[in-house]
Amino acid sequence: MLSVAFLLASLSADLPKSPPTPPGEAMIEAYFRTQVKQIADDPLKGISTKAEWERRRPELRKQFLAMMGLDPLPERTKLNAKITGSAEGEGFVVEKLVFESRPGLFVTANVYSPKPVKGREAERRPAILYVCGHGNVVEDKIPYGSKAHYQYHPAWFATHGYVCLILDTLELGEIPGEHHGTYKLNQWWWQSYSYTPGGVELWNAIRALDYLETRPDVDAKKIGVTGRSGGGATTWWVLAADDRPSAFAPIAGIADLYAHVCEGQTDRLRKGVIPGHCDCMFMVNSHRWDFPLVAALAAPRPLLLGNSDAADLFPVEGYRRLAKSVAKVYKWYEAEDQFQLLETKGPHKDTPELRIGINKWMNRWVKGDPTAAVFDDLPAKLTPQHLKVLKATPDGAINADMPGAVLRPVTMDVPQSAEVAKAWWPKKRDELLTELQSTSFAAWPQKPAGVAPELVSDVSAGGVRVRTFSFESEPGITLQLQLATTATSAKRVTLTVADKPAVELNPTADTAAAVVYPRGVGPTRWAEPGSATETHIRRRFPLIGQTLEGGRVWDVRRAVAVLSVVANEQAVELIGDGTAAGIALYASLYEPNVTAVSLIRPPTSFRDPTSPAFLGAAKILDHPHAVAVAAAAKSVNLSVPTASDARAWEWAVRVQQRTGGRAIDIRPMSQ
Repeated sequence: MLSVAFLLASLSADLPKSPPTPPGEAMIEAYFRTQVKQIADDPLKGISTKAEWERRRPELRKQFLAMMGLDPLPERTKLNAKITGSAEGEGFVVEKLVFESRPGLFVTANVYSPKPVKGREAERRPAILYVCGHGNVVEDKIPYGSKAHYQYHPAWFATHGYVCLILDTLELGEIPGEHHGTYKLNQWWWQSYSYTPGGVELWNAIRALDYLETRPDVDAKKIGVTGRSGGGATTWWVLAADDRPSAFAPIAGIADLYAHVCEGQTDRLRKGVIPGHCDCMFMVNSHRWDFPLVAALAAPRPLLLGNSDAADLFPVEGYRRLAKSVAKVYKWYEAEDQFQLLETKGPHKDTPELRIGINKWMNRWVKGDPTAAVFDDLPAKLTPQHLKVLKATPDGAINADMPGAVLRPVTMDVPQSAEVAKAWWPKKRDELLTELQSTSFAAWPQKPAGVAPELVSDVSAGGVRVRTFSFESEPGITLQLQLATTATSAKRVTLTVADKPAVELNPTADTAAAVVYPRGVGPTRWAEPGSATETHIRRRFPLIGQTLEGGRVWDVRRAVAVLSVVANEQAVELIGDGTAAGIALYASLYEPNVTAVSLIRPPTSFRDPTSPAFLGAAKILDHPHAVAVAAAAKSVNLSVPTASDARAWEWAVRVQQRTGGRAIDIRPMSQ
């Protein structure tokens, strides 16, 4: 059979190789704007009254915790809090604190208190939880944590009558963890587990509040929470998750969804503000929220939104739009004075104007002293060495690999009895498909229009005809499918999921050959593979409630629908290699016209570097389970690198054997 590679080369206009501007860039930017608009047009989820807000609030809290990876909440295990030493400053004392927010997750902190007055009885004081941003102090390769950088905040509070606990972050503490899994480490499996380090920061803050409540010098009914930048984001997470604090002052930690995804710097690497933020700054937005909904969960507690007008990571219009929406909720409570926007001049920096604003707010709403004059009278700084909590990393610490330590692949026991297995598996299979569609693929169009493929080109040579079709996968995503046929009437068609700009097609007398180029591949390429541009585009997808590969699964499904129109509804065999094999597998689960799946070098787990990421899917199943689901209705062929790689699929083989299903064909490529 004549190869049609030369025909593909003749279609260079359809498949550009190296244009000065990636052809899909405008498409994906328009797509993000459309998706964000759908969410932003209804920032409060249709709620328009206080009564409706109160009724929906528990449900919204649960959704929020789920998007932070905290539903259900982890067990409140023993804190094992220890004071490892102390230091003195001008008018205050510092206790060096470490506790375990969960077993093995060690959190370092300092507790600042007013210097005791000799002969005066200790009293319960208002307290502040200060959550740090990204400001680690490292000297001679020794990390002292962000608490050393931000120490002037707790020092001010302590010298003005508060107890202030300042909390290190997971990444920038004395025991460094990781905030940059998707930002720079290609750990896209974080998306499959709906993991965000923001959830870890939130849990650490919740446990810090637990600790403050145990202190005899703290009035547990008078606790405020504040922080800036990354600490501003954590303050937002706390106000949405915990009812205990009485006031909040998040500084430069949030804007609305449009600002995060679409607004901001204009060069190609800085679309939106995503490239300026690590992964702790975002929830996994599976419920498609706009950020005003997070802020509104504080109502009617006092909330001060602070920001500088030249902080490009938090665009002015982004936080003003957010404030406008949140103000509506406070108005329902007749508490307009308890929500204010503090906008100051300057860049993304901890300025005196912002600090004075925070301190006035806490004096008014936490301390109950709204009339006291407030100045930026900061005590002298202590050295980082004075503030260090630990001499060495404790045994059993999981900080360095927090997600790897707590997130485990799903396991399922197959009933030993064939009779029980045959009754169990169909129900389980349906449950998996339903949960996947409602969780991982919830952003798929709910009422898709019928496909209307448009013929772009029609080329014949050497007895082979290649047609290129354009089709709309979903509004704003226009893709291409190529179909190669011979002069004979084919009985079936193979559909290859492309992962490169051009795929060679080789039809036979019995089989037509097709290829679909999903979004971002070939004709719609928007960035060089592995580039920073591609990384930050990919990071934007969870903010609109999906992943890139989740969208590509939909693209393949629509390509199957196109073939039903242009190839006379023939049986379809899906083919994919590596990551594309994972995409082909999951597309096949929802397409009855797909009668066979051939997977080459398929990823064996969501933790596999070649695995596609699907939002939250790793909490539902893993790839061997998906193979078993597919094998219930289709022929499944796996080409694995070596014979030993076949063991990864034993679970799927076992299910087929015990339920009497067709065998899964597993062939080592090395033989």
